[in-house]
Amino acid sequence: VTPATLRADMAGAGRKKPAGPPSRLWGTLSTIWQEKHWILFRAEYTYLVTALLWLAEIGINVWVIHRVAYTEIDWKAYMDEVEGVINGTYDYTELKGDTGPLVYPAGFVYIFTVLYYVTGHGVNIRLAQYIFAAFYLVTLLLVFRIYHRTQKVPPYVFFFMCCASYRIHSIFVLRLFNDPVAMLLLFGALNLFLDGHWTLGCGIYSLAVSVKMNVLLFAPGLLFLLLWEFGLLKTLPKLVLCAAIQVLLGLPFLLENPLGYLSHSFDLGRQFLFQWTVNWRFLPEDIFLSRYFHLALLGAHLLTLLLFAVRHWNRSGDSVVALLKDPAQRKEPPQKLTAAQIVFTLFTSNFIGICFSRSLHYQFYVWYFHTLPFLLWSGGVRKLAHLLRVLILGLIELSWNTYPSTVYSSAALHVCHLIILLSLWHAPPPSDTETTPQRKRM
Repeated sequence: VTPATLRADMAGAGRKKPAGPPSRLWGTLSTIWQEKHWILFRAEYTYLVTALLWLAEIGINVWVIHRVAYTEIDWKAYMDEVEGVINGTYDYTELKGDTGPLVYPAGFVYIFTVLYYVTGHGVNIRLAQYIFAAFYLVTLLLVFRIYHRTQKVPPYVFFFMCCASYRIHSIFVLRLFNDPVAMLLLFGALNLFLDGHWTLGCGIYSLAVSVKMNVLLFAPGLLFLLLWEFGLLKTLPKLVLCAAIQVLLGLPFLLENPLGYLSHSFDLGRQFLFQWTVNWRFLPEDIFLSRYFHLALLGAHLLTLLLFAVRHWNRSGDSVVALLKDPAQRKEPPQKLTAAQIVFTLFTSNFIGICFSRSLHYQFYVWYFHTLPFLLWSGGVRKLAHLLRVLILGLIELSWNTYPSTVYSSAALHVCHLIILLSLWHAPPPSDTETTPQRKRM
């Protein structure tokens, strides 16, 4: 080895090797740091913000369970009702609890029978609360995924959708109502629709209906989407599947007393008590109970659905009747459904039903609570600035937290609903370009 070679080796050892390309993780963290002032305002950061909020919700739910007193309302009645089935009673007219007869479909019976055994015949309330806390956290995951797919709502809004709502935490972990179970299944079905799993999604949707029939408020929108995507002939098998699931679940009760089962579990004419209404407190009780008033609400509901179907849901050049044809046989083949179109159609279908509901009880808040940010940020009224939208969310929350409801809280709730409905009427077409995966359209 010559002295020149040694000097060259020493010089090379002293020089640093050129840096390779930065890792993907480092690049992501660098971008987040550079745009840290926009994390709460840009929809592309939905996953980051919602992940942090979801972790915070674990602690919040544990704190609520241990620090806020549980209130018995319907849980014991649920347990009494399923206990009657366990003891061999399949006649729905004979199944009762502390708060009255069993008025939910058969899926409710099976799910709450499992809860009956898991919680030691319904006695272990603390365990039941933790189970419902898990339901809450899974629901949030499903809802956050929907918002990530649609990219409509700035991430800071999700704080008001989860951590700041006392009523929703109460419905889940302090009251143990069956409404959250139905909505958990509904949001699971919606995620399947977004992924293109229409048949499986319809099956899960039918399971949600079997827990509580409020999920039927989404049915007009779902029917429209199925006809848009498949036409009438290919939609029929999916409708048959939904019906078959209802028959299969209800079969033991249908064989015992079919009329009793149908009249109790799907009682569309059920009379609500004025003392529990959240939305019609400003009316005289005789009008609230009037069948003419109920028919007027039904007519307004159907008319509004029809107007939205013609004006907003149908984005093709063809008439709504043309949706009955196979997509390949239409004059203008429809564009593939985007995530925003699917969510907009289903959420507006449900919201219209809420607006014209004969009565809303406190636990019914969960029927549309998680859809409100999407509805507000999908509206077409430019004057509805971010602050005004947040104020509307706050006013709706205040109306649902006012107990007992007052003339002013009910009126404020209707005003907020009207503002949202009018804003949706002026909404532009959904603008995202993400379509449902074609390989999964079945």
